[in-house]
Amino acid sequence: MPLPRAPDRLPEEMAAALGHAIAAFGFLEEALKRAIFSLTRKGLGADASDLALEAWLQRIEDIADDTLGTLIDSFLATARRAETPELAPLTQELPRLRRMRNLLCHASWRPGDRPGQWHPTFVNTRGERHPGDMSAEDVLEIRDRTLAAARRVVRIMRATGIEGQWAGHEDDD
Repeated sequence: MPLPRAPDRLPEEMAAALGHAIAAFGFLEEALKRAIFSLTRKGLGADASDLALEAWLQRIEDIADDTLGTLIDSFLATARRAETPELAPLTQELPRLRRMRNLLCHASWRPGDRPGQWHPTFVNTRGERHPGDMSAEDVLEIRDRTLAAARRVVRIMRATGIEGQWAGHEDDD
């Protein structure tokens, strides 16, 4: 397929679906960061040494700029070490969502074979291409899966009893 002079304009419904899905990935990233914060802080215990606290604070500072893939790996490893219940479904779903996020964020979208369908032109780091076209409904289903996973992560975070201040923001709820 030759490269067009300019990309096709996505219809409003598809553009909105992509925007909502990408916003959901942003929320998942924040949930993962907060969960890593809470799980690792709880793991230090109340009588952590100054050296241990300093190393922990450096790690928390470092995750602020991590990508979704790195956050997923860090969260899963941290949650496993903490023997977190409710982790099993996330060990499968989070890596799938990582691949979908990269597809949605980095694809060049071309009209699909049927009306309302768009083809994401994207080759991942494994040389894989997305096999088919997508509709706004498909993208919204990814958004829904992402938000469901984020809610599971937030439940894990809240179960630690450590929420409070993180990254300069105080939670209202």
